[in-house]
Amino acid sequence: MPPLPTDFTDRLPQAFRDWLADRRIEEVECVVADIAGISRGKAMPAMKFAKEDRLYLPTSIFYQTISGDWVSMPIENQWTESDMVLVPDWDAATAAPWAEDVTLQIIHDCLDLSGNPVEVAPRNVLKRVVSFYEAEGWKPVVAPEMEFYLIKPNLNPNEPIEPPVGRTGRQMAGRQAYSMSAVDEYGKVIDDIYDFAEAQGFEIDTIIQEGGAGQVEINLLHGDPVHLADQVFFFKRMIREAALRNNCFATFMAKPMQDEPGSAMHIHQSVVSVETGRNIFTEESGAPSEHFFHFIGGLQRHVPSAVCIFAPYVNSYRRYVAGGAAPINLEWGPDNRTTGIRIPISPPESRRVENRVVGMDCNPYLAIAASLACGYLGLKNRIKPREALAGEAYHRPRAIPRDLLAALDLFEECPEITGILGPNFCRTYKAIKRDEVETFLQVISPWERNHLLLNV
Repeated sequence: MPPLPTDFTDRLPQAFRDWLADRRIEEVECVVADIAGISRGKAMPAMKFAKEDRLYLPTSIFYQTISGDWVSMPIENQWTESDMVLVPDWDAATAAPWAEDVTLQIIHDCLDLSGNPVEVAPRNVLKRVVSFYEAEGWKPVVAPEMEFYLIKPNLNPNEPIEPPVGRTGRQMAGRQAYSMSAVDEYGKVIDDIYDFAEAQGFEIDTIIQEGGAGQVEINLLHGDPVHLADQVFFFKRMIREAALRNNCFATFMAKPMQDEPGSAMHIHQSVVSVETGRNIFTEESGAPSEHFFHFIGGLQRHVPSAVCIFAPYVNSYRRYVAGGAAPINLEWGPDNRTTGIRIPISPPESRRVENRVVGMDCNPYLAIAASLACGYLGLKNRIKPREALAGEAYHRPRAIPRDLLAALDLFEECPEITGILGPNFCRTYKAIKRDEVETFLQVISPWERNHLLLNV
């Protein structure tokens, strides 16, 4: 790995340099996403960053659960804490505009000491999946939708989560989807999100009020899968900072409140021919292509085996309730929001497939990788989908696992998904998720104390 350039600012995106203006960078954050999608890394003065020949982090950051526990696996010398090399991706550099000091964030790729990609690093998993498309002369295109809740600060985890108090002094009310008045209730948070996004060079497509009390949706413009996963990774931290600035929390839990709808990260997907630049989902006549149907067929067949990535926690499965604004099966249809696979209204050249199964609590790199992997298997194996569904899908049989343990069993039984995501990553992911389930099962819930304590 060559030494870092002394004047590395010349390598940074124009958006950051515009924001920096004539100021001096004071701090640099060297970050990677762990298995949960949490930002981990090192922060240092900019002068020290410019002088570093190599940056290191222990590979063990990828063996940690969401609760901070470490998972032992049959890996030789797992706990020697061997280092991996961090390589800055200069295109994935942006400001941290909420910081008191002038701060630069740079996403780094993870390589082993021989210069090979670390297979369990989520960003590398996504790059691996994209490489399968590239080998076919294809370029996948994605556009994520991010749903989240603004909530009243929850300082005691034993207490239920509550909606925030808006500018009227009243708590937010649910069932107000697309209401502009509801968005105005927490307008200062939205203003800060816009300001932070502009400083970071991110373009927001739309912001809307969703159906839950204090629930917001932000839609991003379509583009390269790795670039869009980077944006979601950055956006999660940025939204939390905007909320904290305004005395509330932002949560990306799939189902934070019992009587409110869950939060999803719907993924819009299409595939472009590198040679022609055309959307392979559409024939020259404008009709849907065989590729289009095979991509849907791949999702229908393989998404159940990847649900543990789209829904990575025990809480995630509370979102899949019939009639609860989330799918319970993998029917597909045009402009049908009850199906797990929706075909949005679009001109032929923009024909795309929307995966509505994914929860907002996912790791964006892994969720996009798994969704593209399912579609790729459909394309390569020419999998035909079932007939499109007319009408509501909630009455159809459930096709999505009901809990994380069942989802992990399906994941383990699918060698096709393992082959694309990588066996080392899949082994690590399964071990972490099974450990998290076992930890959760040791917790005695209020429901158990309320209904079992004196009745059984």
